Amino acid sequence: MTIQEQYENLEKTIRGYNPAADFQHIQAAFAFAREAHKDQKRKSGEPYIIHPLAVAQIVAEELRLDSESIEAALLHDVIEDTAATHEQVSKLFSPTIADLVEGVSKLTRIQYATKEDEQMENLRKMLIAMSKDIRVILIKISDRLHNMRTMEYQSPAKQKQKSLETMEIYAPIAHRLGMQRIKWELEDLSLKYLDPIGYEEIVSKLEAKHQEYEDFMRRIQIQIDDRLKELNIEHIVYGRMKHPYSIYRKMFNQNKSLDEIFDLFAFRVIVNSVGDCYNVLGVIHDLYKPILGRFKDYIGTPKPNGYQSLHTTVIGADGLPFEVQIRTREMHEIAEYGVAAHWKYKQNGQGAGTEGRYEWVRRLLENQEGADAEDYIHSLKIDMFSDEVFVFTPGGDVQNLPAGATPIDFAYAIHSAVGNRMVGAKVNGRIVTLDHVLKNGDIVEILTSKNAKGPSRDWMKLAKSNQARTKIRQWFKREKREENVAHGRAMFEGEIKRLGLTIAMLTAEHMLPHILEKVRFNSLEEMYAAIGYGGASAQKCANRAREDLVHQDRQQAERLAAERAEKEAEEKAEAPSALDAGVARAGNKKRSVSGVIVSGMTECMVKFAKCCTPVPGDPIVGFITRGYGVSVHRSDCPNAVAGAQRPGEKDRWIKVSWDPDSLNTYKTSLDLIAKDRPGLAMDVTTVMATAKMNILGMTVNVLPDGYTKMNLVVEVRTQSEVTTIMNKLNQVQGVYQVSRVSG
Repeated sequence: MTIQEQYENLEKTIRGYNPAADFQHIQAAFAFAREAHKDQKRKSGEPYIIHPLAVAQIVAEELRLDSESIEAALLHDVIEDTAATHEQVSKLFSPTIADLVEGVSKLTRIQYATKEDEQMENLRKMLIAMSKDIRVILIKISDRLHNMRTMEYQSPAKQKQKSLETMEIYAPIAHRLGMQRIKWELEDLSLKYLDPIGYEEIVSKLEAKHQEYEDFMRRIQIQIDDRLKELNIEHIVYGRMKHPYSIYRKMFNQNKSLDEIFDLFAFRVIVNSVGDCYNVLGVIHDLYKPILGRFKDYIGTPKPNGYQSLHTTVIGADGLPFEVQIRTREMHEIAEYGVAAHWKYKQNGQGAGTEGRYEWVRRLLENQEGADAEDYIHSLKIDMFSDEVFVFTPGGDVQNLPAGATPIDFAYAIHSAVGNRMVGAKVNGRIVTLDHVLKNGDIVEILTSKNAKGPSRDWMKLAKSNQARTKIRQWFKREKREENVAHGRAMFEGEIKRLGLTIAMLTAEHMLPHILEKVRFNSLEEMYAAIGYGGASAQKCANRAREDLVHQDRQQAERLAAERAEKEAEEKAEAPSALDAGVARAGNKKRSVSGVIVSGMTECMVKFAKCCTPVPGDPIVGFITRGYGVSVHRSDCPNAVAGAQRPGEKDRWIKVSWDPDSLNTYKTSLDLIAKDRPGLAMDVTTVMATAKMNILGMTVNVLPDGYTKMNLVVEVRTQSEVTTIMNKLNQVQGVYQVSRVSG
């Protein structure tokens, strides 16, 4: 199909649901986008305009949006990827369309310290745009859907990155907006790249049993259809298989194989009225045995995204359970298309949205200033993407909260003043603790007092919703500055001490400005206050300060190394050409607190390679890294053997030796393979305890052939201790191999 044919197909789709659309403007947008992208190609080699056309087709075919949305979809990449500007788009089309395009565009022109910071800002921008015009996210999701459909042309690393982002961000947003069909497709496409083996296994098994499953669904469909016809209830009934990701998640959560999962089927019954919904429910429960606790009435208590339906799980005559969803036609439209189903069309084809229905978007934006990127994204996912519970006020008003919410979340959902004055809570008339987990249908009453001293810092750990945590932080930020500074200082100094640093090192005149820039605060007091009220993480601030300190040391070391290299070149002496952070020239052999002596260097940062976990007694070699000093490997480590042969790296491999006087202990990793049996792990740990050996970590993987692979991270002083414990482990019943991890 040519580009022009694809555009004509787009117009045909639009005419099918909105004949009053402004086709002149849509054609102008297509022509502008085609010209702007004329010299660009996709990874597939196709002209880039194919992508905006496909996104517009999704916006029209899947969501049935208005003319402005179609134009914005065609133009959605011109500001980001071409010379076109917001002003130009605004002048040629409209300010609204320009804002839509700007809202969809990513913040690619701004540099961020970390990937998390960039993701946070992108999310924040999208949410702000959403709160103004919900069409932004509808176009963005359509954009992501087409990108996922054509992901095979990207590199494996890009495939996994985009798929993870889609699974964590875009699929849940689609769910929150009620766009179930698109959500399922995004999840399935993401799974295809995140776990291709698991995905193919499910798809192939479903295909193998396709006919069997089809026969079952046809049989159930006929039974329901015949009974409803007898009762003269107008209806549509059809069955479907659960999509691959839904099956995958159930297999993972319940640790079951596909053959052990029986509720693979769901049936929908669509009727004309709410009364018919409840009548059909009675018919279903008469035909089949309902499973207790698996009935949900989302008609009486709709989900926040507007979803309404009756859900019940029943067991058929052949013993197979299946779900039945009962809804009206209007409810079905909302369930399939979410917010897009609410879109109203004016005579000129321009849309009037329902942004006011989505106040939750604005709540997510409350006071995120200064929030740590990782914490922000984590709390965002909890608020936006988790399952929900529905609880009631004593007056009967419904509050929806994240699953696992406590009375603290409920109080702050009512009002920040209620939360700040809370002294206790009642659930269903009984006093409960503040960490009590609320359940669907609970009636919650908050006990308040004018003499309340405000929230406790422990409430931050008990609160599940970002809304509650934000309001608690606001209170501490406003009311407890001196306490925050003292508390934050203690937390930060504790982290600095843990990293082996001192405050004096960070607050030196030549270092402090760099450190403050790195942690993004104007003063130490401001940073302490933010840590104290929970607006920043002491651990992350300390790590960023350390990174900058290492960076400054590295620059100094590189200058010294250059001077040394120049001098030694003249003397024709062998020496590495570059040194890393913390490495400085000072004489011949000096001892290191690490227990390793590095020839020709002092004050050298040393780390032990995780690939081979060397211990005293092992022949070792050192590698000068870029940023973290000298990495010590076993001489027989495959990474060391291969690296020493690599062009450009030979000079970075140096001689190191063990300090014979060191009393340090060292971590090493052992792999154990044994026949799987009950009590195996206990026998292994007993041997380690008898040998007075400290186990730092233990992972167990059951192999498909009836064997178990166990990885032990242990603490030893010498290589001889390793040999001793390996011999003892080899004597455990069923163990046939114990080896050191290498490479």
